[in-house]
Amino acid sequence: MADWSEWIGKSETRHDVITPGLLQRFCATIDTPVSDDVPQGLHWCLCLPDAPTAQLAEDGHPAKGGFLPPIPLPRRMWASSEVSFEHPLQLGDEISRVSTVASIEEKSGKSGDLVFVAVDHETRVGDRVAIRERQNIVYREPAATTVPVSEVSNDIPDLQDWDWQQKILPSEPLLFRYSALTFNSHRIHYDRPYAIQEEGYPGLVVQGPLMATLLLNLAASELGANKLSSFSFRGQAPAFANAAIYLVGKQEGETITLAVIGHNGKEIMSAQAAI
Repeated sequence: MADWSEWIGKSETRHDVITPGLLQRFCATIDTPVSDDVPQGLHWCLCLPDAPTAQLAEDGHPAKGGFLPPIPLPRRMWASSEVSFEHPLQLGDEISRVSTVASIEEKSGKSGDLVFVAVDHETRVGDRVAIRERQNIVYREPAATTVPVSEVSNDIPDLQDWDWQQKILPSEPLLFRYSALTFNSHRIHYDRPYAIQEEGYPGLVVQGPLMATLLLNLAASELGANKLSSFSFRGQAPAFANAAIYLVGKQEGETITLAVIGHNGKEIMSAQAAI
């Protein structure tokens, strides 16, 4: 096992501003009306990595080096996050985000070697912390085989146990717009031949934080804006462009359970939230 101890505690600080244009484009992307409230989830569009195009790797991610450790495994995915919303963001806020490598753990699974990197983010407005987040990134071995392209199914899962329900068709323009909002050039989200031939997926992959944002938007439509004090999500399986997904949720007291469900009834993403 590699010695990653020198990377633990490494940090960087980035700055941004919540502009009217960003808020309008964010709301247009997820089909929600623009209001005076800054939606929860917009923080994932702030303080973004901005490596020059010449410094991008073959997969579209920034090449190894810089803030994150140079993990040798080629495939990188955002596996999960735990978010604490402490103060609502407002239009015009000047943002700073301090990111710190919290831990690095090597594991072996059914798909081969894995490395998990946990990163703590503090999104600040002045001296006040508005959002705290623990983000977990997983690095994986190359895809062993190509998955056959499957036909889009019209099956509808059984959702009778869920009080909140919304069907979403994640189209190519939706994926493209969210990648643009987050300055995410990972090719699995817009380059279909690459996603199939190099990464082994049956089609374009829906971004994990996009699905998490859609779940936050579902909660806001039921509860009102900025009502959640915490939100955590974990990806269970990938979702693909042009295959319907179902956003669902239910509330029991102050606890909220949310999920993204595929046509086969299996969870693509699980989530928990609290008021």
